[in-house]
Amino acid sequence: MSGPIGVAVADGGGAGSGPEVVCVGETMVVLAPDDGGSLEHAARLTVGVGGAESNVAAGLARLGHRAAWVSRVGDDPFGRRVVAEVAAAGVDVSLVTVDPDAPTGLYLKDPGPDGTRVHYHRAGSAASRLGAADLARPGLAGARLLHLSGITAALSGTCRDLLVSALDGRALPGARVSFDVNHRPALWPADRAGPVLRDLADRAGVVLVGLDEAATLWAADDPAAVRTLLPGPELVVVKDGPVGATALPRTGPAVFVPALPVDVVEPVGAGDAFAAGFLSGLLRGLDLRACLRLGHLTAAPVLAVPGDTAPPPDPETIARALALPDEAWTEQAHATGGSGR
Repeated sequence: MSGPIGVAVADGGGAGSGPEVVCVGETMVVLAPDDGGSLEHAARLTVGVGGAESNVAAGLARLGHRAAWVSRVGDDPFGRRVVAEVAAAGVDVSLVTVDPDAPTGLYLKDPGPDGTRVHYHRAGSAASRLGAADLARPGLAGARLLHLSGITAALSGTCRDLLVSALDGRALPGARVSFDVNHRPALWPADRAGPVLRDLADRAGVVLVGLDEAATLWAADDPAAVRTLLPGPELVVVKDGPVGATALPRTGPAVFVPALPVDVVEPVGAGDAFAAGFLSGLLRGLDLRACLRLGHLTAAPVLAVPGDTAPPPDPETIARALALPDEAWTEQAHATGGSGR
């Protein structure tokens, strides 16, 4: 079959055969001042939905993949809103558990002159009760990719058990496992998170990590140093914001693709969109250079809006950008609306 970006797709089964990709983790309701000012002086708040793993699922769904999101929400209005909004992005939410005894998580954005701070209200949330049993579902059998994040490791002991089971291949046998480090300092400091996240990342097949995260967590100051610290994965992707991203396979040369210029409105969610684009490329059998380009192309629209997600460029724009010679990549992709991060 052909995918929406005009390249061959190695499909995981027929349209009714279940999800191709499974993303696992917490999604919360987000409250933010509607005037862009500080929480302290806000008169009104806007209500949204945000979660790294469901953002990746939404991005993959928009790129034409059958994506499912596995999580838990409370039996409350916020939980129903979360599920409805994730489903509206084309994601399968049929395996989300509604917990009558725990609430849906909540976080607040507090914009300021030095950036946006985040305040979490998620301790004891329904998603903190996730465990290995949440992946023991017949409906998930046959998935080609299981996507996880380091955020889940900070939520509870049962959440960490889920990650270990998944990363050791017990949860979805045969599925490739990707892991986005996604360190959240507001959940746990670097000295506690660093060793745990390094151990989890080294068990994954594909790892995505920001160079700034790697420097904070592991004192790794370049992509090669990150690769040395993580010898286990078949592939490590190091993102360096507006500079670009480097893919480092276990064997073979590293591949760097520069980011494309974009007027940044808010960076939240762009890393998830990059992950969705890159993972889509892997699922489609693209080479690493094209996977990185697709990551930049899907991240750019998110950088240009105040929300956490945005539709990717149209299939024709993506196909043209993926086919560009290296020297034309930055200029031409920007001119055709496919600006990367």
